Amino acid sequence: MRCPFCGHEDSQVKDSRPTEDGAAIRRRRQCEGCGARFTTFERIQLRELFVLKSEDRREPFDREKLLRSIAIATRKRPIDPVRVEKLVSGIQRQLETSGEGEVSSKRIGEMVMEGLKGLDSVAYIRFASVYREFGEARDFEAFAGTVEEVAPRGE
Repeated sequence: MRCPFCGHEDSQVKDSRPTEDGAAIRRRRQCEGCGARFTTFERIQLRELFVLKSEDRREPFDREKLLRSIAIATRKRPIDPVRVEKLVSGIQRQLETSGEGEVSSKRIGEMVMEGLKGLDSVAYIRFASVYREFGEARDFEAFAGTVEEVAPRGE
């Protein structure tokens, strides 16, 4: 593993343990060149996935990009980060096991919407405002009127 600090090719694994949701292995590493410590995560990838964007562009599926977009929607909400991680892992697993090598960004957006709908109504509306490109305040009002409150679950 290349050191993110000095670029040295070799590092030594100092500690390995599963993440809280068990979907990855967290490894603490130390660079053999500069001695800096850093963390890596190892996940199972069942197949190479590509996302079909607008204008017929294709790009590799990026789990971190999906996690960031959900994190923005859930920012400052009383949601356990483990639940967000489980949502992302569940979406990724569904996509990888679907048998398709390409998936539309629209389908991913709908999967996120469905997941957030059951997680937190405010995060759901926030994500929808970007995903559905709300242009005016009345768009928020109309959409929010269709949303049912989600009962908080034990965090």
